[in-house]
Amino acid sequence: MSSTLHQDETFKNKNYAEKRIAGRDFDGCHFDNCDFSAATLSMVDFVNCTFINCNFSNLKWNGVGLKDVQFINCKLVGVDFSVCNDFLFTVTFKECQLDFATFFQKKLKKTKFEDCILKETDFAEVDLTESIFKNCTLEGAVFEKTNLFKADFRTSTNYSIDPEKNIMKKAKFAYPGVLGLLNKYDILVD
Repeated sequence: MSSTLHQDETFKNKNYAEKRIAGRDFDGCHFDNCDFSAATLSMVDFVNCTFINCNFSNLKWNGVGLKDVQFINCKLVGVDFSVCNDFLFTVTFKECQLDFATFFQKKLKKTKFEDCILKETDFAEVDLTESIFKNCTLEGAVFEKTNLFKADFRTSTNYSIDPEKNIMKKAKFAYPGVLGLLNKYDILVD
């Protein structure tokens, strides 16, 4: 199947809501204020692309490649990243809402989440080695069998992580957020 190639293009104020997009490659493209809510993407590749002020809520995608993709001030509520193509999967998030998103079993080494809301986001069995969570809210986020080796949570809040169920070696925490490592013990700290 041949794909349509879009290279170094800018897409502004486009409405793709509830539409189906298939067989397209986007290389070096910029998307500004585009609506992908409840859209279906299949066999689409995004390489070195930037999404600014875009809505991806309840997006469905299958076999989509995200290679060096930046999401800035985007709404990604309920998005399942676990079904994206693993080949060269690299993403960064700044000022994004990722509530109820799932990254189940993804490799997110050195991924940066900055000023993001990650309420009930699923990081189960994810490799977050050396990832940075800068000024993020992680209320109800799931960390189970997650590799947090050298991950940085120093400026983030509202996380609850069980050190016995995750790889935590050399992970970075700061007070008072570090108390989220004690939640399972139901203790009071003054």
